[in-house]
Amino acid sequence: MLYRQKFDTFIRQYDDVGYITSKSDFGDRVVDAAGAVFLKALSRTGQSLDALTAKIAASFIGVDTAVLQKDSAEFYAMLEADGFIVSGGTEAELDAKDTRFSYATLEPKTIKKDFTPVIMRAEKSTQEFLDEHFKGKPHLTSLQIELTSRCNERCVHCYIPHENKISDIDPALYYDVLGQCRDMGLLNLTLSGGEPMLHKNFLEFLRKAKEYDFSINILSNLTLLNDDIIAEMKANRLSSVQVSLYSMKPEIHDAITKMPGSFVKTQDAILRLIEHDIPLQISCPTMKQNKTCYVDVLNWAQEHKVRAVTDYIMMARYDHTTGNLDNRLSLDEVGQVINDIISNDTDYQKEMSGADIAQADTRDISNDIVCGVCVSSICMIANGNLYPCAGWQDYIVGNIKEQSLREIWDNSPKVQYLRGLRKKDFPKCLSCIDKSFCAMCMVRNANENPDGDPLKINEHFCKVAALNRKIVMDWKEKLQGFVETT
Repeated sequence: MLYRQKFDTFIRQYDDVGYITSKSDFGDRVVDAAGAVFLKALSRTGQSLDALTAKIAASFIGVDTAVLQKDSAEFYAMLEADGFIVSGGTEAELDAKDTRFSYATLEPKTIKKDFTPVIMRAEKSTQEFLDEHFKGKPHLTSLQIELTSRCNERCVHCYIPHENKISDIDPALYYDVLGQCRDMGLLNLTLSGGEPMLHKNFLEFLRKAKEYDFSINILSNLTLLNDDIIAEMKANRLSSVQVSLYSMKPEIHDAITKMPGSFVKTQDAILRLIEHDIPLQISCPTMKQNKTCYVDVLNWAQEHKVRAVTDYIMMARYDHTTGNLDNRLSLDEVGQVINDIISNDTDYQKEMSGADIAQADTRDISNDIVCGVCVSSICMIANGNLYPCAGWQDYIVGNIKEQSLREIWDNSPKVQYLRGLRKKDFPKCLSCIDKSFCAMCMVRNANENPDGDPLKINEHFCKVAALNRKIVMDWKEKLQGFVETT
């Protein structure tokens, strides 16, 4: 019997724990130090139980081989039952069992709400466990690389000033960074722009990333998609391709991108990726231009079994200019979107109907980290500058041309400062009754603040959170009244 990790499964070791994740169903597991040895023995080539046990035995001196083989068989049977590996008598049998993402068999959920948390869960997710585990020594698991700041669209709401979209990453720098990421055990690599496909080496960059066994995410408007790129995407281990579609009305989509014909190109590219079973996520940020028709995008996505999200949260440009916010929804307009969500999204209704939001969350979260920036993730622009997260490009924590990625990750004063922040550093948020409908987002604060202060709370988002909670409370009261009268 041969055992092999599945095409879209990734294995990493972080200190004394092992981690395995499947990108097809977004499942993952954390195992202890012993389990990490069993995980590490696996590969993308089929191996017999004898071969795997021989590898494992090197880490367990003096342990009976028969015992190790029995434990191995049980461990791998569990992983196979959970969908992380396949077993079979031949490589052909393994290939037959190693089913990949397909729109014919999967129906990704279309989510009609913004990206911020709504109600805190009691149980920790695996990522939350890892974030907590990394507090002592944070590990870089996710990196976003801007291949080029150039873009062929000029989206009216973009947080990157158009005049700054002028640079391409040097291929030598890109390849050097990938090697450093491999040495640091990176798992998730996001390739972005600008429009990443504008870089003349985009295909080569994608191929090279595959060699390092990263889980790849691509952020693109897809207007430059071609057959060669599709072929490489199919061969690559893509977690997803994320694209923005603003309306099913071409004139509205094109008015937002300021690129005539962009709707037709993007929609056609989406359909081609669906045809080739390449995992997609559609983002449909809601703004003044599409506030009455964003739902059409979500419905179209669901018809094609593509996961889609809408986001009514818009942040200012990273240079603290706020002209793009002219397109942001007013509070009244946000209220209409929230009412649409709670009227149409059955999952959101179930979540809200079972949630106790009458009182503020009383759990002590004062010493919790604020978010995962510089704890498990970081970003890089084309010139080598590292910054905490997408949209916060003026908060430069180091440059990879001057220091190694590891040196910046371990020693940058700005990185250390961000890691030292806790939710107690936002006292107004800690005591807020609306905090379950909000998120302590430093980049939103910094970009809209003239001084770039990440700790200065942005009142707009406070008002949105309060409105969200009020609408949900009113809906729950009406629901309760309906139940009592039936």
